[in-house]
Amino acid sequence: MSEYRRRSASAVLAAILILAAVFGIYKWVSAQRTDKTVDIIVTIKAKGQMIDFWKVLITGVEDAANEFGANVSIIGPPSEMEIDAQIEQLEQAIREKPDAIVMAATDYNRLVPIAREIAKAGIKLITVDSSINSGEALSFIATDNIAAGEKAGEEMAKLLPDSGASKIAIMSYVYGTSSQMEREKGVREWLDGNTRIEVVDTLYSEGKPDKAYELTKELLSKDPGIKGIVGLNEPSTVGAGRAIRELGLSGKVKLVGFDSSVDEVKLIEGGVLQATIVQKPYNMGYLSVKTAIEAVRGQKFPKWIDTESVIINKDNLYTEQNQKLLFPFVGE
Repeated sequence: MSEYRRRSASAVLAAILILAAVFGIYKWVSAQRTDKTVDIIVTIKAKGQMIDFWKVLITGVEDAANEFGANVSIIGPPSEMEIDAQIEQLEQAIREKPDAIVMAATDYNRLVPIAREIAKAGIKLITVDSSINSGEALSFIATDNIAAGEKAGEEMAKLLPDSGASKIAIMSYVYGTSSQMEREKGVREWLDGNTRIEVVDTLYSEGKPDKAYELTKELLSKDPGIKGIVGLNEPSTVGAGRAIRELGLSGKVKLVGFDSSVDEVKLIEGGVLQATIVQKPYNMGYLSVKTAIEAVRGQKFPKWIDTESVIINKDNLYTEQNQKLLFPFVGE
């Protein structure tokens, strides 16, 4: 090979190496950039029935969006029972092509096909509060609902007489939601080892306090031997509590609930509700958006985040820490 050709080949090779280096640096810089605004759609279970739980979760969502730089839209069906409406909203969300979707699933199984569509579209999927029966979600942020259910079962066992048989019922909300299935499993697993306690039935309030009220009145009228009720979410607990109070059974029929609201605090103060398992919805909302942003930016994040739960009763109701959980908007 002539000297000219050798020099030309060397020049070409050098140019290729420089281009490769420049491209590599460009790719590295692009990967490190975090200033791009991330578009996220968050779907909650019931936008039309905005209980305190969802209000607090949304506050966490909005705070994380402001802190980490994201555009967030919040959608949701009118009620937790309207699973088809949530699916339709998610189909529209896919067409909008956000970077990520955060989903609180209204049904453990029926949301699986739309989750697959989200993943197929290249959209990062994070689940919050309630999971789905598939592996499409990159992370799940929620209370350990089985452990929370066990806490409710344990509290109920403490409240019932040490001698004689006691019958209790579970007031659940929407059949087929992962959180209700796991909470019920936790309650039953804890109480199954107690031969003096029998779980006679699980009733479904559809997430409506009025329905929980009617079901509880009917239950206690038909079976006056019921000694306790475990409510698995805020509306179920509040509705059951109203019925117990109206029937003059406060303290006689023990009530252990879930979540927190002004109504539940009043029920505790009035001796109707003996304990409630309080979640941390602000943390759920905040961490779901933070995790979605990390997923979009190619950063590492946990596959599952347990946001924990706390037992609140009349004895610890007024501690500073628990007051912050019960009244997260106070002092804003």
